[in-house]
Amino acid sequence: MIIPLAITAAAVLVTLAYASVRDLQERRVPFRTWYPMLAIGIPMALWFYGSLFFAGAVPLLVFLILMAVLFSLAFYAFARLNLFGGADAWALIFLSAVLPAFPWQPAAGYPPLGFLPFTVLVNALILNLFTPIGLLVENLRRGERGPVTAMLLGFRVPAEDLPGSFGFVMEDLEEAEDGSIQRRFISFSDAVRRMLTGRGRIYTRDLRMHPEQYARELGLYRKAGSVWISYGIPFIVPLAAGLVAALFLGDILFQCMKLLMGV
Repeated sequence: MIIPLAITAAAVLVTLAYASVRDLQERRVPFRTWYPMLAIGIPMALWFYGSLFFAGAVPLLVFLILMAVLFSLAFYAFARLNLFGGADAWALIFLSAVLPAFPWQPAAGYPPLGFLPFTVLVNALILNLFTPIGLLVENLRRGERGPVTAMLLGFRVPAEDLPGSFGFVMEDLEEAEDGSIQRRFISFSDAVRRMLTGRGRIYTRDLRMHPEQYARELGLYRKAGSVWISYGIPFIVPLAAGLVAALFLGDILFQCMKLLMGV
């Protein structure tokens, strides 16, 4: 049972590495990116599931299939709610389908749940926490000032560089009667509401692709000289790192909890 999972793990790692490069360069991952991984992973998954069945490990087989279905539905729902990007959701859905279990025991041992995609997601979320810390340090180094959420999640860019950047605008700008520009940072709760509803959030991608629809906003940004935007590191990058950590180290959160508990 190790062989099909190991082959699938290699295919998924290569695919996620390629997808990460594409996402960093273009902020899009074509759906065809997943085809080679699925061409390898689906037969290997059938081999793995069949091996469990013929080995009499039916309870484990049912558990893994049930977890794969439930997590796939959850990842799809997260994408519909704009909590995940489309490529991120597909990566996790396909990972749940073709690589549900660990191909070998990681250095820190198997986590309690034993469902690999869950460990990958947890690891990715933890590793992604280092980005806000880095942003805060860089903003402080540059002498920027703003709300803590802005300092942790974004940075200021010149207006002329805005369409070529990646992220969403973190400020609402208005022109006063005297011609001055009034700024208001979007609150965290308002940002979440705009993300979930899809209304009111201005993405730099939209400024780049539909400048005529955002002529007023672009004019305000140019007059202001600069504007704060969120960082645009795609989540598929920490997903790839989370998979590497899961395969070779294990569950980062579980190990941290063990250290805190002195186990």
